[in-house]
Amino acid sequence: MAARILVVDSDPTVQRALGATLSQAGYEVVPTGDPAEGLRIAHSDRPALVLVAANLAGIDGFAMVARLRVEDGPSTHTPVILLLPENEAEGRGKALRAGADDYLIKPFHPAELMARMRSLLARYQPDEKFVAPARANVIPAAGGSAPAAAAASKRREPARVVMFYGAKGGVGTTTIAINAAIALHKELGKKVCLIDANLQFGDHRVFLDLGLDRMSIVDLATAPAFDLDLIKHVLVKHESGVDLLLAPPSPETAELVTTDHLPEIVETISKEYDYILLDVDKRLDEVNLRIMDVAQAVYVVMTADLPCLKNVRLVLETISHLGYSDSKVKLILNRSNAFTGINVKNAESALKRRVDHQIINEYRTAIGALNSGAPFMYTKTDSLLGRNLLDFVKDMDKELEQVPSRG
Repeated sequence: MAARILVVDSDPTVQRALGATLSQAGYEVVPTGDPAEGLRIAHSDRPALVLVAANLAGIDGFAMVARLRVEDGPSTHTPVILLLPENEAEGRGKALRAGADDYLIKPFHPAELMARMRSLLARYQPDEKFVAPARANVIPAAGGSAPAAAAASKRREPARVVMFYGAKGGVGTTTIAINAAIALHKELGKKVCLIDANLQFGDHRVFLDLGLDRMSIVDLATAPAFDLDLIKHVLVKHESGVDLLLAPPSPETAELVTTDHLPEIVETISKEYDYILLDVDKRLDEVNLRIMDVAQAVYVVMTADLPCLKNVRLVLETISHLGYSDSKVKLILNRSNAFTGINVKNAESALKRRVDHQIINEYRTAIGALNSGAPFMYTKTDSLLGRNLLDFVKDMDKELEQVPSRG
C-alpha cells in the first residue's frame, strides 16, 4: 500500500508540482490549500508524512505544525517537513522550534525532497515503537507534574570536554574519536555527544555511512539564535547510541560557522552529557583555539614518522607559547606497532616528552570498518584493535577524573 502524503500549500502551482512528483515516486497524495482542512485530514486519516508551506492564509504553517504536535498522542508522531519561502533566514530555527522534523527552502530539487522524505519515513515506521521527542513548543500546565519537576531538579554534572587533534592528515584522528565515543557509551555507559569540528572536510558522514540529507552545525549557525531544544533537533542519533553534531555538508558552507558557535554549543549542552568529544582538523586557527579554551584535555594524535614528529614538536611549542598547561595536552601514538624505523623511545626522545597512549596498527579491522561505515567499536569490540581502543578509553576516563570540572 502506497504511503499517503498530505500536502498543505495554498499555491495551486506548487500543489500540482508536488502532486506530480510524489505520484511518480509511488506515493498517494492528499492535497489541500486550507490549513484547517489539513488539520482535519491529519487527525482523521493519519498520513505517513505531511508537507506544509509556511506562508499559508489564516493559520500559518508554523502554527499548523505546532497544532499537529499537540494532537499527536503519546505513542504517535506524524513526520512533518516545513516548506519555507526563499531567503527566509529566521524561518529555519522557527520551523524546528514549532516541531517540524525538517525543512526545505523553495525552490528545491525533487531529489532533495525525496531524500529527506525517505529518511523521515524510515525513521518513523508505524509498526515500530516510538519514543516521543522533546518538543520546545508544548508547555505543560502551570507547576508541571511532580515527576517532571523532580527530573528537572536532578542536574547532571558538566560534561567532560575532550578535543582530538590530528598533528597531520591521515594519522587516524577521526577513527579514534568516533570509536572512543562509541566505547564510552557502549562499554562505560556514558552519555556522549560527538562533534565533527573539521568544518571544511569533516568525514563523520562517510565513516558512519550517513547521507548528505542530515542536519548539521550549519542549521544552528544560520539560525537567528539557538537553544538546547533547537540543538536537540539538529543532533543526529547514531544507532550505537551516540549523539552526533555533523560538520557542514560542503566546504563553502563552513564559513557560516563563526569562532563563537562551537564554544556556545558546548556550553549549552554541557549538562546533557557525560562526555562531549570534538574531532578537529590540523589547523591551529582561531576556531580550534577557542575549542581548546573550553576543552579539559587535548589528545594530539600522531604517527611515528618524521613529518608528523616535526608537526607535533611545533604544535607542542605553539600550545606552550599560548599559555596552555602542558598537562592539558596528551599524546596518542597511533599505529604504534607499525614498522617505520622510528620506535616509541626515539619519538619520545625527539619530542622531549612522554607518549601518553599507544593504539596498535591493525589495518584489516580499521579499513574494513571504514569501508562498511560500521565502526569497529560497534561491530567488532572483541577484535585486537577494539580491545586496545577500549583500554585507551578506560585510561582516558581515569585521567579526566583528576581534571577539575568545568562547572
